[in-house]
Amino acid sequence: MSGEVLNAPPPPVATEPVHTLPRHLLFSTSARIGGSGLDVDAFEALRASYRGGFLGRAIAYDNRQTEIPPEFIRSLRWHPVRLLSSLDRPYYYGAKKKYLGWVAARELKTGRYDFFHSWSGDCVEALHVSKRRGIPSMIEIPTWHRDRRKIVRTQPEARRANLNWYQEWRESLLVDRERYIEEYDLADLIIVLSEKAAETFRVQGFPENKLYYLPRGVDVERFRPGARPPMFRAVFSGALIERKGIHHLLEAWHRLNLKDAELWLVGTVHAEAKRYLQQFWRDNIKIIGWVRQPANYLSQCSIHVFPSQLEGNAKVTCEAAACGLPQVTTLESGDIVRDGIEGIIVQPGDVDAIAAAILRFYENPDLVEEMGRAARRRVVENFTWDHFRTRLLGAYEAAIQVCNGARLAR
Repeated sequence: MSGEVLNAPPPPVATEPVHTLPRHLLFSTSARIGGSGLDVDAFEALRASYRGGFLGRAIAYDNRQTEIPPEFIRSLRWHPVRLLSSLDRPYYYGAKKKYLGWVAARELKTGRYDFFHSWSGDCVEALHVSKRRGIPSMIEIPTWHRDRRKIVRTQPEARRANLNWYQEWRESLLVDRERYIEEYDLADLIIVLSEKAAETFRVQGFPENKLYYLPRGVDVERFRPGARPPMFRAVFSGALIERKGIHHLLEAWHRLNLKDAELWLVGTVHAEAKRYLQQFWRDNIKIIGWVRQPANYLSQCSIHVFPSQLEGNAKVTCEAAACGLPQVTTLESGDIVRDGIEGIIVQPGDVDAIAAAILRFYENPDLVEEMGRAARRRVVENFTWDHFRTRLLGAYEAAIQVCNGARLAR
């Protein structure tokens, strides 16, 4: 399952059991179909089943594309949970996920479907239905196993002991850790986006046949290399939050104090980043903010710096590589970059290593060109959306095989 065997030839067909694809797939996601970010991932996943002729229906919170006819997509854009949109984000999003799970469960009960595909946190009710009916199921994990993430673990009994009825109701909207863990157990197959993510499941005792390596893709026509800028220009693309290491990058950049150099920050500035921007500010930092077309900015830079502490397989590392940018990043960010080939891998939080890697690129423009070419080649050969959809079809087959094996074992 390692990212280093992506191009390995398939085993001889004669020695493999015959697999089948679903006939009527139900897909559910708390994202939208088409758009940006995770909405793109949802759309590309649906493309595989629609083009394969086995998409039964998708349930999502909006539909922003035109390729797949609307009769295949149930949009929850005007869902009743919108009445709760004034709540803080975790409560509102938790309510959306739980409502989606309820809708998907009802849809599965119609008996029209022979496969269920959803995302972690969105589907525990539907997974119970699929398990009772013997319908193969698959969930995607956007980051890591919840026991390996740095999250605040809720203690429902202790937290709710002194709450009034409204506070208790609001707490019930949250998606707690136990819900995720239950989904892991119920699903026949778990999609992991990187080798690092897979390892967090292995250490929890999950067998290899329940894990499927499925990295995301990138549009290599939209994300293309541009002309190198006249000065050295590093870029960070993504939400400016501590989890993605923005504070470590800012400290490293402040220490370096490079001449004839710029740092572009492309993404929404969250409150937690503001104090670091004040503390480590340099006049050669440019805050771009959130943009609809990140390719326009990535293609104008020399390198991409993304020292994230936790991802599944960060989409932006794939986008930056497609734009021909070598990267300073971490293993926690995914499998796109190999150390010394498409960039430099550092440990999360190691400000000295981040600074040293940036300086190495700053002082060696030939290395920028060499690794930039390797980065573009890596995504073109391994990480396009065509690669993603082909692997996804293999995941459907694998889930059916696991489900059938479980039936035989019983």
